Amino acid sequence: MASKMTEQLETHPLRKELIHHPFFKEVRNSDLTRDKVGVFLGQWWHPLHYFPQFLSRTIDQVPMLEMKTAISKILYQELGEGDPARAHERIYVTTMREAGFDEPTVAAAAPFEETARLVQRYREASGERLSALGFVYGTEVADLAMVAGIGNAVRRVSGLQDLPWVDIHILQEPDHVAQVNEAIEPDFSPEEVDAIVTHAEEMWSLWINFFNRLRKVMFDTEELPATQAAELVTA
Repeated sequence: MASKMTEQLETHPLRKELIHHPFFKEVRNSDLTRDKVGVFLGQWWHPLHYFPQFLSRTIDQVPMLEMKTAISKILYQELGEGDPARAHERIYVTTMREAGFDEPTVAAAAPFEETARLVQRYREASGERLSALGFVYGTEVADLAMVAGIGNAVRRVSGLQDLPWVDIHILQEPDHVAQVNEAIEPDFSPEEVDAIVTHAEEMWSLWINFFNRLRKVMFDTEELPATQAAELVTA
């Protein structure tokens, strides 16, 4: 049952729609400015910053020790493997600073409605086992494609090729996916499988909405928002 569910998730049309979102083509081929890329970076910060809390809450929900261990390893990597300076959010800020983006742009922008909803659902999903697992899986099997989009945008406007935050994802993401696969219980009932898939579908839909809004702001007619302090409740 577990292997069948993994295949179902990996081949799901919504996952494919997300990782092939037209936003990523725009990032590769359209005119980019530093201000536009700064909008992208500021919105990405919010789910990036909340993800370790989501994982820690998920660990509390899953009953099997093997599942706790697998998700704990992802959390350990997200938080720097014992070195706070290597935590993903800190590497994100330092990488973007080296690329010419100041910290307020990267880590203090107000979230769009779609961004706030995305983080809210991370928080709510982590309160129950099956929704948490659906959101974990939905994130990990699409994360590398999304990170690559950030890397493309930053390289184009900065001229830098070495982006440590992107590099650490290339290094760790295959292990994250393997850990998520290990966290899938072998004896899920058909009803539980349906629930996990449904929550993964919601996760992908939320990310699609996130990139729909970014595409509109960055490449369509919507004016770039003024810089302002972030207001996002994630408790």
